[in-house]
Amino acid sequence: MSETKYKRILLKLSGEALAGDSKTGISPEVLDDITSQIKDLRDLGVEVAIVVGGGNFWRGKYGHTMERTTSDYMGMLATTINALALQDALEAKGMFTRVQTAIEMREIAEPYIKRKAIKHLEKGRIVIFAAGTGNPFFTTDTCASLRAAEIDAEVILVAKTIDGVYSADPKIDPNAVKYDEITYLDILNKDLKVMDSTAISLCKDNNIELIVFAMNEKGNMVKAVKGEKIGTLVK
Repeated sequence: MSETKYKRILLKLSGEALAGDSKTGISPEVLDDITSQIKDLRDLGVEVAIVVGGGNFWRGKYGHTMERTTSDYMGMLATTINALALQDALEAKGMFTRVQTAIEMREIAEPYIKRKAIKHLEKGRIVIFAAGTGNPFFTTDTCASLRAAEIDAEVILVAKTIDGVYSADPKIDPNAVKYDEITYLDILNKDLKVMDSTAISLCKDNNIELIVFAMNEKGNMVKAVKGEKIGTLVK
């Protein structure tokens, strides 16, 4: 563990990231790449928890004419599909995993229990948190911040399709400026789209660092846990 800066991390993956170029569903190539990078973390002895979104299948906002809570619960089920796919791919590479869901689904996953989650991490298992917080009106960003605080994660690795936090969307604005380091307050005041404001506030209140980085650059997860300068550090 001497070569890593962080002992216990929470990895936040978006559902869209799992879809790759197709934008929907799950890309086997992307899944293989992500799980290989996670294996590199485990080989270093890092304890890894994961929160995954469900936007490659469903987002609450998709249900335009639907009652909001129903649409949000559908999104929670979408995150569970992704969690099971991650579990299968990780175990195919020889890693022990547990999926814990905020909504009870006994036949396919454990219910979320903080003490159990921590015990799994201490035993070297990867824990994947699914179904968000179990409540409508809250995003998986908020779930990531909440679970990180509950399990005493030292940092949240936010895997994105861009390589950090910018002053604007770099895909739209060529003049967007990248930040190497930024504070929670600056993100809130500038309304930067890193995570939603509830998630950022939770991180701020619990002093949890964020590292926002490009997921598709191999080796970035390892660089992040070793404390190398990549992406954007939020603290």
